[in-house]
Amino acid sequence: MFIMKHSINRWSDVIYWPVIDLLLWGLTIKYVTLLSSNPQKVVVSVIAGLLLWTLVWRAQYEISVNILEDLWSKNLINLFVSPLTFWEFITAFLIIGLIKVVIGFVFTSFIAYLLYRVNMFIFGFYLIPFVLLLFMTGWWVGFLVGGLILRFGTKVEQFAWSMISLLSPFTAIYYPLSILPNWAQTVAKFVPTSYIFEGAREVITKGILDPKKIIICFILNCIYITLALIFMRKSFDKILQKGLVKAY
Repeated sequence: MFIMKHSINRWSDVIYWPVIDLLLWGLTIKYVTLLSSNPQKVVVSVIAGLLLWTLVWRAQYEISVNILEDLWSKNLINLFVSPLTFWEFITAFLIIGLIKVVIGFVFTSFIAYLLYRVNMFIFGFYLIPFVLLLFMTGWWVGFLVGGLILRFGTKVEQFAWSMISLLSPFTAIYYPLSILPNWAQTVAKFVPTSYIFEGAREVITKGILDPKKIIICFILNCIYITLALIFMRKSFDKILQKGLVKAY
């Protein structure tokens, strides 16, 4: 929070890039809709997909990049000589990430309504489980990346930006899963976010949602978040054993 207060760069990270993505994709889809028989649903599907995916990306980004910043500034030494516990370490990332994600999501949702008349409240009550489950996915990816960074140091820092992108083709953010090859559809069954984006399209096109999608997504997220936390905890213990100098 201190860094955010004194750095315009941190605020641009929260607001600037999501708005740029919104403008680029929004204008692109405006062109695509000229060829569509139902243009408004295309606009809503793509813009809503973009905004919902931002929740996943930001949730993992805040965990993995904050750990990196502690490494870059050599601040981990200060943290680890304090009475800080592992769970306090994790909770801090979740709280600051939640605050920043909510700010960015609310702001970009407002911009989406102003520019494209896309109202995220079209999802109604379903928006609550969508948001919570997308947060969970972002968190376990962030914990996984954080564990890799703690274990292998800054030489794997590129995962902080690239790891989440591995899920995006199987998430089907802007298109239905049915257009993927069979093998990719099989992989998508094990990707929690695929159920959310498929469910979001159901709400947009049919006005209903199969509750099984929410349940399966929740179960998968619980499994992955447990495994990711175990891995990060072991990495946390490992770095204490071998010394922080190994992480730089």
